[in-house]
Amino acid sequence: MLPAIAGGKPARDEFIPYGKQYIDEKDIQAVNEVLRSHYLTTGPKVEEFEKSLCELTGAKYAVAISNGTSALHAACYAAGITTGDEVITTPITFAASANCILYCGGTPVFADIDPDTWNIDPKEIEKKITSRTKAVIAVDFTGQSVQLDELKEICNRHNLVLIEDAAHSIGTKYKGIPVGGIADITTFSFHPVKTITCGEGGAILTNNLEYYKKMQLFRSHGVTRDVKLMSQNPFNGYNEQIELGYNYRMTDFQAALGSSQLKKLEAFSKRRSEIVKKYDEVFSEIPQLTIQKEIPESDTTRHLYIIRINSETLKVGREEIYKALNAENIGLQVHYIPVYHHPYYQGMGYKKGLCPIAERLYEEIISIPLYYSLTDEDVDSVIEAVIKVINYYRK
Repeated sequence: MLPAIAGGKPARDEFIPYGKQYIDEKDIQAVNEVLRSHYLTTGPKVEEFEKSLCELTGAKYAVAISNGTSALHAACYAAGITTGDEVITTPITFAASANCILYCGGTPVFADIDPDTWNIDPKEIEKKITSRTKAVIAVDFTGQSVQLDELKEICNRHNLVLIEDAAHSIGTKYKGIPVGGIADITTFSFHPVKTITCGEGGAILTNNLEYYKKMQLFRSHGVTRDVKLMSQNPFNGYNEQIELGYNYRMTDFQAALGSSQLKKLEAFSKRRSEIVKKYDEVFSEIPQLTIQKEIPESDTTRHLYIIRINSETLKVGREEIYKALNAENIGLQVHYIPVYHHPYYQGMGYKKGLCPIAERLYEEIISIPLYYSLTDEDVDSVIEAVIKVINYYRK
């Protein structure tokens, strides 16, 4: 750990991580009950979790799956993405949002972001549509919903599938409607730093019965026990593989944890909003910082809180600010390096400069702590550290 700036005492003696899960005794009890039951994987708790997700979002169908990446893979499969197809997505996201396109043989096309909300810009999507475009994967960055009405209109006009990567946004509502029941296909992630967790895990939601059936098969090797889909009259226990699928199943103990966590979602959302409000009140008044602008349609459950460093107003760049805050015992992350900056994508021929607004944002952003169990004292320590570091390095 670096020494605190100017040799002073750190803002906090104990390290505050940027994200952390919250597990209580009810969660532990829910998992223990499954461990003592007859089913450990793809049993009644998975169906129970899927039903709860439908009730939460208003979607007709839900498929619980092994993680958020497999959820995106299944969504692309259901949408029919294949070799020769192009899919438009944002560069400011985890690589999985684009990797899932490659898994199906498609080509990721990156559209720039809105300079204020940091979500994919609908106008930039329009510019990237060609005769090969098959779908749009729009990411609810930090938990704020994308502009779903505009994106649906664009996709409907061009006959594209709208996939909402809602890995950050469970609990968010768009015009009062929960995320998950609006786009053609919506995917969730339940990694430990997300608002709710299954340890690992994901889900796909849709109102389209055809997509639902495809994703169910895809999750379980492409194997079915549905008599109507089989090539011959079955005997007891008979099954057939009718598609090429994967083992992307969720366990029952993960689903039990997810169902238990869902019961706390309202409390999780409320606490995250309280922290965001306090951060906003302070950081919006600091000229050396910029905060994310909210779209009025989104009632956001925030997964990440990001401060943007106005480099021209400081003596140092983002890297030095990051190191100085770490020395204050504040855990941080950067979300995200533009996907096409990764060496793998550079090796495929993607060049820097594709999305200048996104690239400039990346150079100046830092994610600071935000999670349910972050105490008021923790929040004050984070604010104190940010103010201390910014004041030390400002011009």
